[in-house]
Amino acid sequence: MALIVHLKTVTDLRGKGDRIAKVAFRGLSFYTRVLENCEDEARFDETFRWPIASNIDGNEMLEIQVFNYSKVFTNRLIGTFRMVLQKVVEEAQLEVTDTLIDDNNSSIRTSVTIEIKYQTMDGTVGAWNDGEFLEGPNQHSENDGSFHFETDSLLSGHSQSSGVSPGRSHQSLHSGERTFRKAGKGVFSAMKLSKTRPPKEDKNKDEPAVLETEDLDRKAIRLGGGLDPDTISLASVTALTTNVSNKRSKPDIKMEPSAGRPMDYQVSITIIEARQLVGLNMDPVICVEIGDDKKYTSTKESTNCPYYNEYFVFEFHVPPDVMFDKIIKLSVIHSKNLLRSGTLVGSFKLDVGTVYSQAEHQFYHKWAILSDPDDITAGVKGYLKCDIAVVGKGDNIKTPHKANEKDDDDIEGNLLLPDGVPSERQWARFYVKIYKAEGLPRMNTSIMANVKKALIGENKDLVDPYVQVQFAGQKGKTSVQKSSYEPTWNEQIIFTDMFPPLCKRMKIQIRDSDKVNDVAIGTHFVDLRKISNEGDKGFLPTLGPAWVNMYGSTRNYTLMDEHQDLNEGLGEGVSFRARLLLSIAVEILDTSSTDITSSTEVQVEAVPQVSENCTGKMEEFFLFGAFLEATMIDRKIGDKPINFEVTIGNYGNQLDGITKPNITKKKEGGEGDEEESELLQNSSEDEADDDGDMVSVSATPPMKPVVTERNYFHLPYFEKKPCIYIKSWWQDQRRRLYNAIIMDKIADKLEEGLNDVNEMIKTEKPYPERRLRGVLEELSSGCSRFVTLANKDQNQPGRTKLDRERLKSCMREMENMAQQAKTLRSQVKKNTVKDKLKLVMNFLQKLRFLADEPQHSIPEVFIWMMSNNKRIAYARIPSKDILYSIVDEETGKDCGKVKTVFLKLPGKRGFGPAGWTVQAKMEVYMWLGLNKQRKDFLNGLPSGFEENKAVKGPGLQSFPPISLTYIKKQLFQLRVHMYQARSLFAADSSGLSDPFARVFFSSHSQCTEVLNETLCPTWDQLLVFDDVELYGEVQELRDDPPIIVIEIYDQDTVGKAEFMGRTFAKPVVKMSDEKYCTPRFPPQLEYYQIYRGNATAGDLLAAFELLQIGPAGKSDLPAIDGPTDMERGPILPVPLGIRPVLSKYRVEILFWGLRDLKRVNLAQVDRPRVDIECAGKGVQSALIQNYKKNPNFSTLVKWFEVDLPENELLHPPLNVRVVDCRAFGRYTLVGSHAVSSLRKFIYRPPDKKSQNWNTTVKLINGYMNLANGGTHSRPTGEILVNVEPEVPVKKMDTVVKLDATDEEKDKKKKKKKGGEEIEEEEPDESMLDWWSKYFASIETLKEHLRQQEAAAAEAEEKDDLDTADETKTDESPIKGSKGQQSKGKEKAKPSKEDKKKKQQINEALDKKNKQKIDELKVYDKELEIEFDNFEDWLHTFNLYRGKIGDDDDNTADEDRIVGRFKGSMCVYKMPLPEDVTKEAGFDPNFGMFQGIPSNDPINVLVRVYVVRATDLHPADINGKADPYIVIKLGKTEIKDKENYISKQLNPVFGKSFDIEATFPMESMLTVSIFDWDLVGTDDLIGETKIDLENRYYSKHRATCGISQTYAIHGYNMWRDPMKPTQILSKLSKDGKLDGPHFGPGGRVKVANRVFTGSIEIEDENGQKKQTDEHLALTVLHHWEEIPRAGCKLVTEHVETRPLLNPEKPGIEQGRIEMWVDMFPMDMPAPGAAIDISPRKPKRYELRVIIWNTDEVILEDDDYFTGEKSSDIFVRGWLKGQQEDKQDTDVHYHSLTGEGNFNWRFIFPFDYLMAEEKIVISKKESMFSWDETEYKIPARLTLQVWDADHFSADDFLGAIELDLNRFPRGAKTSKQCSIDMVTSEVELPTVSIFKQKRVKGWWPFVARNENDELELTGKVEAELHLLTAEEAEKSPAGLARNEPDPLEKPNRPNTNLMWMLRPVHIACVLIWRHYRYYFLGLVAAVIMLMFLALMIYTMPSVINEKLINNGK
Repeated sequence: MALIVHLKTVTDLRGKGDRIAKVAFRGLSFYTRVLENCEDEARFDETFRWPIASNIDGNEMLEIQVFNYSKVFTNRLIGTFRMVLQKVVEEAQLEVTDTLIDDNNSSIRTSVTIEIKYQTMDGTVGAWNDGEFLEGPNQHSENDGSFHFETDSLLSGHSQSSGVSPGRSHQSLHSGERTFRKAGKGVFSAMKLSKTRPPKEDKNKDEPAVLETEDLDRKAIRLGGGLDPDTISLASVTALTTNVSNKRSKPDIKMEPSAGRPMDYQVSITIIEARQLVGLNMDPVICVEIGDDKKYTSTKESTNCPYYNEYFVFEFHVPPDVMFDKIIKLSVIHSKNLLRSGTLVGSFKLDVGTVYSQAEHQFYHKWAILSDPDDITAGVKGYLKCDIAVVGKGDNIKTPHKANEKDDDDIEGNLLLPDGVPSERQWARFYVKIYKAEGLPRMNTSIMANVKKALIGENKDLVDPYVQVQFAGQKGKTSVQKSSYEPTWNEQIIFTDMFPPLCKRMKIQIRDSDKVNDVAIGTHFVDLRKISNEGDKGFLPTLGPAWVNMYGSTRNYTLMDEHQDLNEGLGEGVSFRARLLLSIAVEILDTSSTDITSSTEVQVEAVPQVSENCTGKMEEFFLFGAFLEATMIDRKIGDKPINFEVTIGNYGNQLDGITKPNITKKKEGGEGDEEESELLQNSSEDEADDDGDMVSVSATPPMKPVVTERNYFHLPYFEKKPCIYIKSWWQDQRRRLYNAIIMDKIADKLEEGLNDVNEMIKTEKPYPERRLRGVLEELSSGCSRFVTLANKDQNQPGRTKLDRERLKSCMREMENMAQQAKTLRSQVKKNTVKDKLKLVMNFLQKLRFLADEPQHSIPEVFIWMMSNNKRIAYARIPSKDILYSIVDEETGKDCGKVKTVFLKLPGKRGFGPAGWTVQAKMEVYMWLGLNKQRKDFLNGLPSGFEENKAVKGPGLQSFPPISLTYIKKQLFQLRVHMYQARSLFAADSSGLSDPFARVFFSSHSQCTEVLNETLCPTWDQLLVFDDVELYGEVQELRDDPPIIVIEIYDQDTVGKAEFMGRTFAKPVVKMSDEKYCTPRFPPQLEYYQIYRGNATAGDLLAAFELLQIGPAGKSDLPAIDGPTDMERGPILPVPLGIRPVLSKYRVEILFWGLRDLKRVNLAQVDRPRVDIECAGKGVQSALIQNYKKNPNFSTLVKWFEVDLPENELLHPPLNVRVVDCRAFGRYTLVGSHAVSSLRKFIYRPPDKKSQNWNTTVKLINGYMNLANGGTHSRPTGEILVNVEPEVPVKKMDTVVKLDATDEEKDKKKKKKKGGEEIEEEEPDESMLDWWSKYFASIETLKEHLRQQEAAAAEAEEKDDLDTADETKTDESPIKGSKGQQSKGKEKAKPSKEDKKKKQQINEALDKKNKQKIDELKVYDKELEIEFDNFEDWLHTFNLYRGKIGDDDDNTADEDRIVGRFKGSMCVYKMPLPEDVTKEAGFDPNFGMFQGIPSNDPINVLVRVYVVRATDLHPADINGKADPYIVIKLGKTEIKDKENYISKQLNPVFGKSFDIEATFPMESMLTVSIFDWDLVGTDDLIGETKIDLENRYYSKHRATCGISQTYAIHGYNMWRDPMKPTQILSKLSKDGKLDGPHFGPGGRVKVANRVFTGSIEIEDENGQKKQTDEHLALTVLHHWEEIPRAGCKLVTEHVETRPLLNPEKPGIEQGRIEMWVDMFPMDMPAPGAAIDISPRKPKRYELRVIIWNTDEVILEDDDYFTGEKSSDIFVRGWLKGQQEDKQDTDVHYHSLTGEGNFNWRFIFPFDYLMAEEKIVISKKESMFSWDETEYKIPARLTLQVWDADHFSADDFLGAIELDLNRFPRGAKTSKQCSIDMVTSEVELPTVSIFKQKRVKGWWPFVARNENDELELTGKVEAELHLLTAEEAEKSPAGLARNEPDPLEKPNRPNTNLMWMLRPVHIACVLIWRHYRYYFLGLVAAVIMLMFLALMIYTMPSVINEKLINNGK
């Protein structure tokens, strides 16, 4: 389906000028070429094609614009033609001539003539042939460039790479002329110059393109003022093997790596500490588990926050897939010991792959959240702080600096979770539903089954399958289905885990149950990232119901399957095994609901079966293949007949031939169960077919191979090409594949573009930024195109939830990507191209990720080569690559194209060298599609054939051909110009090779000559292949010739030549009627990358041309000139037009010396010589007479002249060989080195004018802002550099002032803070030592790293904002993209930011108050990395001998190094400018190496300082090591064995060693760390080697680092025997500089720079003196700014070097911090070494008085009354000293929670102030030989307990105080609250080390059942810290003892308590509870008594009254 427009002419143009036209449809624009000097008529005659996905609407419009073209200014529009396409839709073909309209919509005279064709989806309208209106191919001459380009489009699917249809055209840049060519080898490209950016409202308008094709190598594009070079784009510059037509596919250059090969891995885990563990009075131990390996930490007693700092290393040798699926599990276990396993508190798990995918492959200082797998409702069980790192071979892990670490208490902000994972993960259920499987192999590997079958003849299915699912360290299994090839399970396996899980893959296996041994039938991995999306609009993991295909070993039912690993999922499967119907769903659990099971055990349940059509409608598919060529067949296979079998699923498989599927079977896509009755030679069973009985032919006829040459056969197909065709039935899920295909094509195009850009940058071609813009344009339009195409077939049956969600997600991503690419395009500038390239690489990764479809549909196609019915080698072709669609973009990249396929050996047989040799090279044409769409399946074949069909019955023919006979064949001559190769593989034991090249083309092969003993052969040979027959149309062959394979071999005198590498190329083709002239001929030499296996193995420089032999025979071919009969024999050289243009160069060699030469054939090297060779010329060094006595050369500089190519990229390598001259004139090769690129040694004379101007501008800019604006008059040309220390500086550039005024000092001493005076200890000079300087420097380093990180993050954020360009980007499905932040994290953000701000303010205050300490530079790497290996003038070349190993990762080069050659070289064009040679003091003997020092032996004092080592590899069984230092230099070896440090992996050595050495004999310093062993030899942990000689002679002056300031006493005393003024004078003299001239007022002038600075210094008595040293030092610190002679000088430093162990190459065994000083012995002797011995910890005593407790929770019930009370006591200890815990006495029967103690604890401890750690030395166990030193944070733990007489005491609560920063105690019990512990409220903190004495109330806390902290009591305590001396002066007693006793507490009397207790309690209780009743009762009793008395007395009173009254 496409629209084709043929733009013929534009007539009636006015004036004369250059014309260009633009044709646009649906937003996709094409430009014509530029027609120069047109007058009245412009004949464009070009065709444009738009592949379209949806039918054209009659209202759509075609637009053509014609412009006057201008190279300089914007193109001027002549007129526009617009046409509504209604008529075209109706008639399908139309020719139109019409006038144009101008800007005002009025008609103008100019008219345009076009022809339009349109074909719809169903083909109903206008079927046409692409060639109909393309005139003859040679109608236009090549030079008029009748082609156009397309930059804004995603090109059609005709071609994977350049996407140019036959009707399209192409433009090419080639070194040379401004012309075009249509095809061929080389670099095809086009360029688009667009006008300056349009204003915003025009954003969507197309920018007119300007086409310009200057030769990019030589001339810059001429840009006028009107053009902004930053908006120019360059279209496709395709790779070398790219095809240009739609007939051929691109071959895969690299042979696939053998997945499944084991590699070395090391997982190192440091368990630092745990916090907030849930449980009471625990004794926690941590178990670290990886796979089956378990290791435990030590047990810590009675603590919920144990501190371990223990380091574990696990080593593995497994394939990457197995490694990354291993689960790391960290568990906290309570009270584990020898007798019991302990109870699990909580665990955390993640897979190794998650760690490996982190930055630097590590999590550093992160907190793992612990949860209980047996109780998912329980919440967080605590936090575990750890470091986890995974190192593969060659990985370099940068660990942050270990020293002086403050504890980071921000747990929430440092959780052990990858980026993008929310901090609060939830529990979820993962449902894996397993429905059924089909297509299982008919097999049983058990011996019993075979015996049974033989004896009983039982013919049951011999498979008992079940499915096993592994996920997150757990396994679940379905039931076993007995004896079934098509088992149905309908079961679901349920896993419960946290979501999102930290395990990336789920492993699903079909296994065969067997009594002896279950075996895997097939394995499939589900990557959870691909079936979910974590963005805002994301979705939970979901899959299916869908079929997944499983691949594994061949189905050949032998007893022992050698490829069983493949069935386990290791390596690439070589055959279809089965397919499984499954679905996956995830449900997030609500843990608060009551009805959920709290366990995480795996459950298995039955599920209802799914409907038949849930996976899609069953369709009949047709697969066709034609074998056009089978060459390069390995001779080892033998000469038995060979045939090829093609299978898709089980269809076509001759062993498991599929019987006719009946109708029901057809629905299911299943295979029949009947046994095969008979196998035809070339076909499986007949299959019912709608178009007559069609026989599937799945194999080619066997054919005997014919010898090509000594290594390879080929099959003589000649003009008859065998075909295969297979019908198969699958569910129709093509939409899935189509979407993946579109994305794959966009990704391929992007990758190709990025390769171009990289190549342009690498080869320094101009304008890579334009190409990158072109790439982004293509990407943007491709993504937009995807959005329009993919949104179809929405309601197709079988669409799953994942299909819908993935489509939405992909469309969002593609829209975003299109938008971002547009924005990024506008940001690409010349200086940003490399940064933007990295960003675009992320797009590529994302595209590849999105394109990988997790739900399979059609299985992959396998091609097997069979010999004698044995399967030999295979190729696996993804079905999506050959799938047909009527929409071009959706067609597989290899569908209907000829693809070169290399067959390889299966499984482990393909590892190593066996896998590098090609088993066969096939040219195959494949087509796969619906059977009903197959009418066009032959369209892509090279034309000119007849079909041969199989005859079936009388006169009936099947539809597809069984073979093709080509009637058109063309004769060609191939000329291969093999010029040279470089950096080849060393194949001989000498370290060299004897290379020759074999060139294969079609079935022809030729070899170059063998060149002996070289890795850089220059063959300079023309190979001519005569009478090469190629089949097909001439034009097609011209556009797209077959590929040439070049293999490089090493010739061996005995045995077979050894394979060294392979590359591919395409020839430039010349037809017989074309002229042999520029631009296409002669072809240019180009570099081709050589591959050996998957590794690169050098480059080949060659050119290839394929010339058609016309009717007149070879006489028409260009003559082959040049002599053939030279001394080399009849060898043709590369002709003149092709070989490079040469110029005369002089090569000067500096011969310095040879080092570390190893023995050759057991004999020592005694009289070596160096031979240098380049391009056939060379020079020999002087002979070293006695290597042992002096390995340096007597003559330093020699030179030779040689003709080298003018193009520097073509320069041949320079070979360095060292030979040993032995007696009787014998020479032995010691070793060799090839300098593959001379570029860095080329001297280019400075271009005077521009150079000086640039430098001046640079310097003026640099110093403008530094100049202090002084009014001094100074000579012109001088630049004033003011470096006064008063300039405010950041901490990392601290300038130190030692003369602070007294006022400042007073201010520092006392600061008012909250009304209290705090004494700040100010360390005075005498207290400062080297370690003060070291720790201050580490702070600076950390701050520097923090700033770098912040800056990087800021830049990234800015980029993200820029790129987003106001569009809201959806989050990526790739984990770890930094832009993502989970909602949880966002919620927590504001408070965290506030905290950070406060922290920064505090830090800033701290800094102000800190005394300025002089610093040194701490490098977290080797000094060599910082200073470019100190190769500023003296280079080191490693000499190699010996063969490179055969494993893929090449044996470490270190093993092949046999010595080093020291020297240098300088290459320059002759003649040199005179001003260089006439410079003052120019010594012609030294050529360009002026001013180098003498190389006579020199005596040097070497002083090695070793500070510390970190992360050493454990060497003992206990997981520790006993390290000590060994230093070796020459014959001197110093072993510091007696000072080993016991059981320590981070030892602080603090040692210096002096060694006297003589350079050059003793110049390699080795510093090793050994492990001390009581019994047996000590083991090497690791070592580092330092070349001292390069440091000594370097201009960077690495002999003794210059300090930051000059001091003559104190901790920062100047340690170099030369003072700064002397150093400055020497450097100025050596650099031939004027100066230094010291002037008044603290000024010094060097060259044309004037520096100012301080000139005063204080001596030890505080007296100030005048000195120039500060000033000189200032100049030295800015030495790199001095013109010509300046370079950065090495400052005082500590370097961090990795320790390596030769037995474990490439894996770091730890790091060592050290530095080296060197002092020549003929100079004044240096002072004593600096004392860097480790600081001794200071002895302190902490006295803690427990005064009272209050509100302690009451734990006991009284047995009489049930009343609550507690018997309270308090326990305390310092962290790490649990065994020295102390308890108060018990306050019995506290009924209110109040306790009175007046009890004193005394804790003596050793403390390192600088590291804020307590130092403890103790024996680990009773069997330990000596004590181990631990460093532990200073933390005091106080706990409150309830004492019980007969049962264990009950833990009530605890508080842990960090003695460096703990909350100030509350003044009263009421003010004390739980807020003091939960750090939600920022409270003022105090340090006991500063305040010395603190008293107050603190809360006790514990966790309740809901895992929340609650207040369980309060304690009033007093902390008093004394130094050991102070404690001795004022002693105090423990508890309440003498001296300084404490009063007894005022407690209730407890004497007769045991007797009175019940009564007392009863009284108290009755009174407390019933006092109101009691009072009421008393009142009532009184009232009653009153009433009773009243009643009692009433009668008598009445009586009396009556009587008295009566009286």
